[in-house]
Amino acid sequence: MPALPIYMDYNATTPCDPRVIEALVPWLGTHFGNPASRAHAFGWEAAAAVDLAREQVAQLIGAEASEIVFTSGATESNNLALKGVFEKYYQKGKHIVTFATEHKAVLDTCRHIEKLGGEITVLPVDKEGRPDLEELEKAIRPDTILVAAMYANNETGVITPVKEISEIARRHNVLFFSDGAQAVGKTPVNVNTDGIDLLSVSAHKFYGPKGAGALYVRRRGPRVSLAPLIDGGGHEKGIRSGTLNVPGIVGLGKACVIAREEMEQDAVRLATLRDYLEEQLLLLPDTKRHGDKNHRLAHTAHISFGNTNAASILQQIGKEIALSTGSACSSADPEPSHVLLAMGLSKTEAVSSLRFSLGKYTTKEEVEYVVRVLKGLSIK
Repeated sequence: MPALPIYMDYNATTPCDPRVIEALVPWLGTHFGNPASRAHAFGWEAAAAVDLAREQVAQLIGAEASEIVFTSGATESNNLALKGVFEKYYQKGKHIVTFATEHKAVLDTCRHIEKLGGEITVLPVDKEGRPDLEELEKAIRPDTILVAAMYANNETGVITPVKEISEIARRHNVLFFSDGAQAVGKTPVNVNTDGIDLLSVSAHKFYGPKGAGALYVRRRGPRVSLAPLIDGGGHEKGIRSGTLNVPGIVGLGKACVIAREEMEQDAVRLATLRDYLEEQLLLLPDTKRHGDKNHRLAHTAHISFGNTNAASILQQIGKEIALSTGSACSSADPEPSHVLLAMGLSKTEAVSSLRFSLGKYTTKEEVEYVVRVLKGLSIK
């Protein structure tokens, strides 16, 4: 029997890799310099560590180090990308196109932009969670300045056709932003091959520390300009002021190095475990898998359990197994998942659904135990 409780909520957050902890701990103690202190060795040392991490993040996503802006995480990066583009390109246009299954950090930011005078078009997705590219092409207007489409969905794991979307955006001379929080470090992402102009990154989604993230901002072909969210000091080339979180940034950089070396083999193993989990749970009556089976992250499964409310399942297993009904950022929201509703699920189906997200520390023994427990529950 595996050690309890079993963690299967890796899309909410991941444990720090011990190698990441080892890399960042010195920067909490003896190496405490401020990288903006350019007059002495303590500052120089910290600045060199930040420069190295910037290169490490860039290498993971196929960017240049100069294109990486450090932030506190994906939510800040999303806000900076959307609000920064809107304010900077307002004279060109005020229209942004996005999709109904985006993370709340994107959708809520878009609602805020509407209050500032922006116009937002939120496009639907099909029952598999995939966008209609013809509808996207039709939605773009002469005053459209940005298309926002997440790389991989945090609830279903569905991977968006980012290359096709970027091609449409390029044809219309529109910038393309992708929320990469669930994809970076888990599946290959290359901003040039994928045609992405802005990409958000979150360290804690791939075994790095919480409170550290980045925003990729393309510097040529086209050169993207952003208005800052935070003023004061001109840090990060004036895009994001504030003393840099050196320990978090070092940890993010180390997590990127590890991901480059290991994420491919991790994905192969996790896909096998995920498929076994799905096959077993779909033997239960009235269970259904949701999301495009052929275009998704290797470690994520989303399954509904007939008429059984997912909250009641979690209540029964909460002390043994950590699962989620959807986004951790919306866990306090009693409403059904907006992602599942956008995919055409009924409210009954949506509230009966659970997200299973595995990680590199998940074992076959743990998956087998979860299957046994769920099969032993009273599920209608």
